[in-house]
Parts: sequence; C-alpha cells; structure tokens
Amino acid sequence: MASRADNIASSLSFANFGKATELKQRIWFTIGALIVFRFMSFVPLPGVNPQILETLYDQTRGGILDLFNTFSGGSLERMSLIALGVMPYITASIVVQLAASLHPSLMALKKEGEAGRKKLNQYTRYGTVFLCAVQGWFLASGLEAYGAQSGLQAVVDPGMTFRIVAVINLVGGTMFLLWLGEQITSRGIGNGVSLIIMAGIVAQFPTFTSNLLEGGRTGAISPVVIGGFLVMVVALILVICFFERAQRRLLIQYPKRATERGGMQADRSHLPLKLNTAGVIPPIFASSLLLLPLTITQFAGNSIDPGSQFGGFVQSLNQYLAHGQPLYMLLYAVGIIFFCFFYTAVVFNPEDTAENLKKNGGFIPGIRPGKRTADYLDYVLTRITVVGAIYLTVVCVVPEWGIAQTGIPLFLGGTSLLIVVNVTVDTISQIQSHLLAHQYGDLIKKAKLKGRLR
Repeated sequence: MASRADNIASSLSFANFGKATELKQRIWFTIGALIVFRFMSFVPLPGVNPQILETLYDQTRGGILDLFNTFSGGSLERMSLIALGVMPYITASIVVQLAASLHPSLMALKKEGEAGRKKLNQYTRYGTVFLCAVQGWFLASGLEAYGAQSGLQAVVDPGMTFRIVAVINLVGGTMFLLWLGEQITSRGIGNGVSLIIMAGIVAQFPTFTSNLLEGGRTGAISPVVIGGFLVMVVALILVICFFERAQRRLLIQYPKRATERGGMQADRSHLPLKLNTAGVIPPIFASSLLLLPLTITQFAGNSIDPGSQFGGFVQSLNQYLAHGQPLYMLLYAVGIIFFCFFYTAVVFNPEDTAENLKKNGGFIPGIRPGKRTADYLDYVLTRITVVGAIYLTVVCVVPEWGIAQTGIPLFLGGTSLLIVVNVTVDTISQIQSHLLAHQYGDLIKKAKLKGRLR
C-alpha cells in the first residue's frame, strides 16, 4: 500500500510552481550565477591577442584541449580568465579521494563525519590552487613557445611578467568559479560545480547546431546523416536516463524493537547500489590519456623532426590514436572499463559499509554480519559494475564510431551527454523535492487550521 508521501509525489504537479516563492528565488539566483559565468568566459587574459589566438587554436584541434574547451564553454579557446574552468578542482577532488582511501591518516579523517569532510574539502582547495598554478604556468609558456614556432605571436609581450600575470589571473578565475559554484549549491538549486560544467557544454549547442544545419544546406552533410544523428542522440539520452537511475536495492533487516502499543516490530530498509557508481570519471580519464600524445606533439611543433626515429614514432602514434581509428576506440573502451572498476573500488568500500551495518544492528537476510556481508557486497557490486562498464563503453564509443563514419565534427560525445543528462535529472529531482516540501507545508498548515477550528 502506498504511503502518504508516495501519493503526494505521484500527484505532484508543476501547477503549484507559482506558489513556491523560495523555489523561484533559488532558480532565478542559479540563472543569474550562470549568466555571470558566461560573461566571465569572454573576458580575455591580459597581454593576449584574441585574433591570432583563434588561428593558433584552429591548428591544435583534435587534442586534449578540445575536451577541456568543451567543459569550459569555449573559455580555453578564447583564453579567458576562466580558461582552466573547474577541471583542476575535479582533478584535485579525485586525488584527495584516492589519498583518503589509501593513506591511513586521511582515511581516519574521512571517518570523522562533518569535521573530517570539511578538512578534506580544504585540502581539495589547496590542491586546486596548486594545480591551477602549474597548469597556468605551462599554458602560458606553451602559448609563447607555440606561437613563436608557428610564426604567429599570440602574446603581445612574452616573458616572465606575462607568465606570472597569467598564472595569477587563471588561479583567480578558477577559484571564483568554485566560489560561484558553492553559492549556487547553498542559495540556488542543484550542484553548483556540476551546473557550471553543464552550462559550458550547453553553450556550445547553438554553434554545433548551426554548423550541422549549414552543412545540410550546402550539401556537405547528407540529410539522412543528420536524421540518423538526431535519432542516435535521442536514443543515447534515453539509455543514459534509464541506466543512471538503475539501482540494485539490497534488503537490510534490523532487530525487532518494542512499539508504543507493546508489540514488537522489525525495521527494514534498503541499501541502494547504483549501476554506474563511477559516474563520468572513467570516460574523462580514458580520453585524457589517449589525447595526451597528440596534444604534446601539437605544442612541440617544429621541434620534432619527422625524419628522425623518434619523430617517426610520434607521428605513427598520432595516426593510430586519432579520432575514429580502430586502435583509439579499442583503447578507449579498455580505458573506460578499467577506470570504471578502479574508481568504483575507490568510492565504495564494502568493508566499511559492512562494519557500519554491524554497528547499527543491521544485516542482510541470509548473510552473516561482518566479513561475510563485505564479501557479499563486493560480489554484488562487481556484477553490477560489469553491466555499468558495458553501458558506459557503449554510450561513449558509439558517438566516436559515428564521427568516424560520417565525418561530422561532433563535440557532443558520450561524456558530454552523460554530464548534461545527469545534471539535468539531478536538478529536476531537487526541484521536485522543493515542490514536495511545499505541498507538505500546505498540508501541515491546513491540519493546524482544522485543529484550531475544532
């Protein structure tokens, strides 16, 4: 029999949206913060020539910079103040999570609750500043060197002063984005950092759509190909929505407790295990590693001699690891599967979960508490991770295969679709939670009113 909450959730309607004043304020604040983010992406770094920079960036397309440029909403292409985006923060948070799972002191800090979480978040911010400084320095140095080798000088006055100013501005831009993301999380709706990444990806949609339609108008792209592409995108979105919400729910039994009427009642709950525990981390890591050789070659420019043995090896490697090549797609699939299992093992510890269940008196029916429960959780998690890894591989490799077969310069890959769909579903769920809480508030007010009338 459905509970009162289930009945309200099933009859939840956005018709009451106009009455939820706080929710509207949160949504307007979120929209305003994302508009600020978009304005920041058009503010260039001091000392950079935007016109020459655009020419240089066109010569480096296809590398890892394209991936980061997509996540930053084109900020890297324009070399704006937020060119690095929030990717250093994502990298730092992953490193801190890995360290918290391997280092004993950080592992103990992780178990301290809210205080430990705040301390780990502080370490993540320190790591973000360090990564921003390192990446900003190499980005400024590479921009100077690459421009000189290509005969185009994107930096007006190259030198130590430009590098220091670039590093300060890039660090400040990324930290401003983190602050903006925290404000969205606390005063807006949804996860701030995720919304910023999604806004950067969605900002590329109009450009890609116009290029796609222009190709169809000029005859460069067949209408059949365009129709097939749209069908593929819709199918991938449906698949992502289905698998991202898929869970394996394990029944958890608690000891019988005395009720107010003198009877005994056993509490039950469920432990949800997501099919895709690793999220979007595996495709990001796999694509970054595969595109790294091509990016290094592009920045090295004329310093690599094609006639030498090393130069020939690098050129052959870039040819085999180019987008759409069979070796690239094979290694991409293997990398996704590997990082899927690796990161799942990092974020979910069966031993800790079994220990927490044992402390709270919970157990899985038919499984002894302790080590047997941990082994069972590991067994179940491994089986569902196999399905999750296959799902991620299909979603990410199918667009790559489509690019290779049609020749469409498709920036909307599987990783971008995963991020956009996940963030959209999460934001809509939070909006529904606010509307549900608003309906509960109305019910409580009506109940109090009826009680006074009696």
